[in-house]
Amino acid sequence: MLSYQHAYHAGNLADVHKHAVLGWCLDYLTRKPKPLTYIETHAGRGLYDLSGTESLKTGEAAKGISLASAWFAPDHPYARALAQVQATHGPTAYPGSPLIAQTLLRETDRLHLADLHPQENAALKQAVRAPNTRVYLEDGFALIQSLCPPDPRRGLLLIDPSWEVKTDYATVPKTMAQVARKWNVGVMILWYPLLTDAPHAPMLRALQDHFPDGLRHEVTFPPARDGHRMTGSGLFIVNPPWGLDEASKTLSDQFAKLAT
Repeated sequence: MLSYQHAYHAGNLADVHKHAVLGWCLDYLTRKPKPLTYIETHAGRGLYDLSGTESLKTGEAAKGISLASAWFAPDHPYARALAQVQATHGPTAYPGSPLIAQTLLRETDRLHLADLHPQENAALKQAVRAPNTRVYLEDGFALIQSLCPPDPRRGLLLIDPSWEVKTDYATVPKTMAQVARKWNVGVMILWYPLLTDAPHAPMLRALQDHFPDGLRHEVTFPPARDGHRMTGSGLFIVNPPWGLDEASKTLSDQFAKLAT
């Protein structure tokens, strides 16, 4: 399905969770001078306007990054990426994960970004134009099979579907297991929503069977509006960088305050 557009949800609390962890991981990986590869399977448009019609219609950013930005010190990689993007594109700009990655990575690193939605893909190409970045109008799951193991071998894969395609819950564990066999050193981050009917539960059991040392980090938060099924955000991380477990606990504490 190609109906999903992240502009309605950009900057929500799930984005805060996902992007804070992504920024931390990329910052950790770039502490070494060796180049790395960043791959994203469902990249979206890369840059969003939180004053736009879509964002204002749902109000999710107002209950998300507008409140949570105070959680992060200015030197946190997520805060640095936000500040740099807003300095370039204006105070209501919000970076999707491709632009966060491009902001935090170096010219020697390589970025591979996939999105099948023609309009989102075209916008993404405009948002992330750089010699070290390639955008694909291609199925992201197929792309990672063809790219892995990437060159450079160090790196990070973000899998962030819309979950509108229900078979994704079965596809993801199989795909991640296949990728791990080809690319055993890669950091893999999977994002999934916590929904009231818990469709992610069988997927997580399969992932934990494949990756018993994987890091699972979940946060909960109030629904964005009455009847909204998403009540939290989850990440499953293969080969988590050292120290991420402790850093994620700090983030959990911030989310816990939302319920008080």
